[in-house]
Amino acid sequence: MTSPLLVATNPSWTDAVIDNFDAFLLDHAAAEKKASGMAVSMLSHYPDKTELVRTMADLAVEELVHYREVVKWIHSRGLITQADQKDPYVVAFRETLRKGQDLYFMDRLLIASIIEARGAERFQLVADALEEPGLKQFYSSIARSEERHYETFLNLAYLYLPQPEVDDRWHDLLAIEAELVQSIPIRAALH
Repeated sequence: MTSPLLVATNPSWTDAVIDNFDAFLLDHAAAEKKASGMAVSMLSHYPDKTELVRTMADLAVEELVHYREVVKWIHSRGLITQADQKDPYVVAFRETLRKGQDLYFMDRLLIASIIEARGAERFQLVADALEEPGLKQFYSSIARSEERHYETFLNLAYLYLPQPEVDDRWHDLLAIEAELVQSIPIRAALH
């Protein structure tokens, strides 16, 4: 599946990450931990959706494994993890969540899908820019996982909600995300 994103990440983002890779690693760890928590939240809020519960249980474990692997890289560099900070991109994107049971559910799935698509793009940019073979391989693998996750959330939306409505909202949210990614200041962080 090709990337659905309407705009590519500014090349200066990759430069910022490589120039302050320790800060990026710390942010990456926090992002993986939050992604695992979000998957647990989804399966807790929608216990009647069997496929979603199964999928989110697997995703929560996978994201926590990614967290563990990033923590190993952090510790190998003599760093320690830090308290989580708000991600301005995710906070702004979540402000677009609509009210109403099905609308909110749809938006949660589609926003998660788009965030994962952006993560796939950016992790691959990092992998391409890194020189250290172990880190390069790690980030290429993470990029592939994020691409699978974007497909997973989108497929769940199609499973549980009417396709025309999903398609319409998907296109709206992609446009919103394009504006967000261009307006948020560049920093050595995933978003």
